[in-house]
Amino acid sequence: MPTALDDRIRMSTNDPTPIDPAVTDAAAGAAPELGTVDDAPGSAPVDDVADDDTDTPVGFGGFIPTTSATDAGGPGVAARIGAEALGTFALVIVTLGTVLYSPLSGAGAFGSALAAGLVLAAATATLGHVSGGHFNPAVTLGSAIAGRTPWLDLPLYWLAQLVGGVAAAAVLFSTIPSGLPGLLQLTDAGELWAMTANGWDSGSPLWAMSGDTVGFDLKAALLLETVAAALLVAVVLGARHRRALPGAAPIAIGFTYAALLLVLSPVTGASLNPARSTASAIFAGGDAIGQVWLFWAAPLLGAAIAGLAWFAFAGTSVEDEAIDAIDAQDDGEPVPDRY
Repeated sequence: MPTALDDRIRMSTNDPTPIDPAVTDAAAGAAPELGTVDDAPGSAPVDDVADDDTDTPVGFGGFIPTTSATDAGGPGVAARIGAEALGTFALVIVTLGTVLYSPLSGAGAFGSALAAGLVLAAATATLGHVSGGHFNPAVTLGSAIAGRTPWLDLPLYWLAQLVGGVAAAAVLFSTIPSGLPGLLQLTDAGELWAMTANGWDSGSPLWAMSGDTVGFDLKAALLLETVAAALLVAVVLGARHRRALPGAAPIAIGFTYAALLLVLSPVTGASLNPARSTASAIFAGGDAIGQVWLFWAAPLLGAAIAGLAWFAFAGTSVEDEAIDAIDAQDDGEPVPDRY
């Protein structure tokens, strides 16, 4: 005999199988009896199913509701792309700006990392409900592999993130005062801007710190950037999971990002974000352009590792996902289907 849980799952997946009216009535308001959601074999008790007010996406583990967020009144494609471009713009202009003007502000590696983490937390809190708050091609890839983001959204998100990042770099580069390089005993604005670029060997910040004698090599840069990106994406996926502590995601993501930037700052200048590295390299030119491939390859590899691990080991059941989707509909909220 079909249970109320079976009927609710069939409703969420548009299964044409007839629904038992008696069971449906019991699920809708009758006193809980055997066969209702409360007692359905293998299902979680109602008290254990979190009533999350955040726009946590459904779709992990391969189950994607047939009703999209857009169809149910959620953000459209243009809104999501705009949010990604705006969030990436904010992240890149703060990340590169604090590094660029560190000789004047005295922010140093700690101040730059903290500023980047804070703006990422703020952007995640304010724009995350629109697009998922990626602002990083690596996060988008990891989210897609984990089942949180539709694959069709990936190229659109990447394009928006690149546009936002390059626009931020253009604003910073075009507003460098003409006399500032000379004040800092540099030849031109290009040499000043090169401080923001990511690199290894002679492009590693350690190279300048050691008086052009020691730098992190390609192998070290590749390994550390990959591991750091994997950790960041894992935190993003975990913090935005429907069973995570509500409201903690921006803080967890922002502080993790800041901590990882501190670790990588003397190694590569700390990328973790292909959009950030590309935006910087476009205006730095030279070796920065020749080395930017690593700051795509390493973060994307790390994101893929984290996404695959999450998909394989941290999945939730189809029944749990179906119940969350139906609860959202019952509350009159859009059915979230993306992160």
